[in-house]
Amino acid sequence: MMLRAAGKRLVGAAAASAGDYSSSVAEVTLGAVAARRGYHERVVDHYSNPRNVGEFDKDDVDVGTGLVGAPACGDVMNMQIRVDQASGRIVDACFKTFGCGSAIASSSVGTRAGEGVALGVGGVSRAVERRWV
Repeated sequence: MMLRAAGKRLVGAAAASAGDYSSSVAEVTLGAVAARRGYHERVVDHYSNPRNVGEFDKDDVDVGTGLVGAPACGDVMNMQIRVDQASGRIVDACFKTFGCGSAIASSSVGTRAGEGVALGVGGVSRAVERRWV
């Protein structure tokens, strides 16, 4: 929440310093700036309203956890999936990401795209490609 609020304040300050005094901070939306920079509306939506933020009980035997970081930019993503043992399918997913808007949006999209997918060699990545590309 703080990142979004700071971004909105920064966008408003940039508009004012550019001489656009008719636009107030409330009128300048993050979506408009994202559109000018070429972000897809789905990316902006998942950044502004991330889905499945949170964490599962780490002691749950049906939960798998992955942690990845990008030292170059400082992003850290912790993603978890809950798998139904009988069907071998992902039944739920969640994440906690500390990083840029793209990292937050991709984590949100990833948790949604993987739901219902059967685990197997490459199965998750192929299903994500079919749903989102």
